Amino acid sequence: MAEESLIQELLAVLPQTGRVEWIGRSSGSRSVLEPVESIDVEVGTGLVGDHHSKRRPGGKRQVTLIQQEHLAAVGGLLHRGPVRPDETRRNIVVSGINLLALKGRQFRIGNAILEYTGPCEPCSRMEENLGPGGWNAMRGHGGITTRVITAGVIRVGDTVAVSP
Repeated sequence: MAEESLIQELLAVLPQTGRVEWIGRSSGSRSVLEPVESIDVEVGTGLVGDHHSKRRPGGKRQVTLIQQEHLAAVGGLLHRGPVRPDETRRNIVVSGINLLALKGRQFRIGNAILEYTGPCEPCSRMEENLGPGGWNAMRGHGGITTRVITAGVIRVGDTVAVSP
């Protein structure tokens, strides 16, 4: 019991904040993600103007995030330089915060509030985008899925921090 209590205390401590490094949206099925400097997010659908927001109303995968630090890790596993953000098919790249530490939490990016809904597992597109072994390289490095709790605007450079 004491060890379980200690684990709960450790999980509750997340002093670091992150930073939005890149934002991308998809204009259509299988289209290349277009980088943008800012984007509106809506409750129930996700990124305004993103093809996938129409396909997942009310779903758990409204906005996807990946750690910038994992782009280098995936590239290293593939024996190449860091992968490009658009190759991962994730909407937002952040640095400086462990996204898995957001499990069970709501967090703020810009003036929007998102909620962790699960890990963002790799799909077969990773083999196409990253080459042979891309799917395996992304395992454990695929980022997270979220739902929008409070609509707002997210900009490159915005802070990522746990909501109180």
